[in-house]
Amino acid sequence: MPDSLESRNPSPGRGRSWLFYSLITMLLWGGWGFASKPLATTLSPWQVQCLSTLGLLPVLAVLGASRQLRSGSKLRRGFWQAFAAGVISSMGNVACYQAMAIGGKVAAVLPLTALYPLVTIILAMLLLGERLNAVQWGGVAASLVALGFLNVGADAAWISPWLAVALIPIGLWGISGLLQKLATSHASNELATFGFLLGFVPAAALIPVLRPFAWGLSATTWLWLFLLGLFFSLGNLTLIIAYGSGGRASIVTPMTSLYSLVTIPLAMLLLHERITTREGLGVFAAVCAVLALGRETSTVAVQSGLDPGTERRSAG
Repeated sequence: MPDSLESRNPSPGRGRSWLFYSLITMLLWGGWGFASKPLATTLSPWQVQCLSTLGLLPVLAVLGASRQLRSGSKLRRGFWQAFAAGVISSMGNVACYQAMAIGGKVAAVLPLTALYPLVTIILAMLLLGERLNAVQWGGVAASLVALGFLNVGADAAWISPWLAVALIPIGLWGISGLLQKLATSHASNELATFGFLLGFVPAAALIPVLRPFAWGLSATTWLWLFLLGLFFSLGNLTLIIAYGSGGRASIVTPMTSLYSLVTIPLAMLLLHERITTREGLGVFAAVCAVLALGRETSTVAVQSGLDPGTERRSAG
């Protein structure tokens, strides 16, 4: 990863600052997950995706001024790969919001969609010749267990409606993760992140044309929309800093993917969500799967580290 933050040697004085920034990333993405639910149930998923892009603009401005923006071996290729990842990820966000809007609980949707690295790993195996280690195979098994437990509508249908929709962002974010991984091998993390976030802008511009909606929202709703995008984009920025401070992708990536551990208590405390024993087992299995899938060896390196889950995820 030439000239990227992750490839630079951290100075001895930085110590464990990567841990601090990783935890900040978890908090920011946890805030993104919490803000997603009330907005997803009051606005259409397309509105949320479009209008929350406002929160990305300050971070785009900061990244645009970075001295490392033009660092890398193949800048144009890296930028367009990251840009495509952002476009695809934005569509995954819409599906994630839709899953919540049709009845999916935050405490179940976010841990489930955090399994998208499974798709990235499978694609890396098929297209890049990478291999899973034993722990990651355990993560694959745990992800299947999570899908089984979270299929809470199994008594009424083969698959519950919200779960069917939640599978869409897993696929789209997984593809986005592979593109991000490829992008960071050609461009600096700053440029890859800039291109990734910029990929959310086309959808924001096209959505009002293709799907007209009312703009007369309350000041509180506009604030939440701005915070939604800001939490997501700042999380990407602090993730970059975590890598630049000496954090290893194999540790930082799965750690920051567990932002649902922040969102779930907030949803239960402030949104009064309750999860059943079956859903709780599904959430636990999903968390175990994310941790296992992030267990890398020298031959398996899913190290995009950008996606919101990233790594989400997910702009606003």
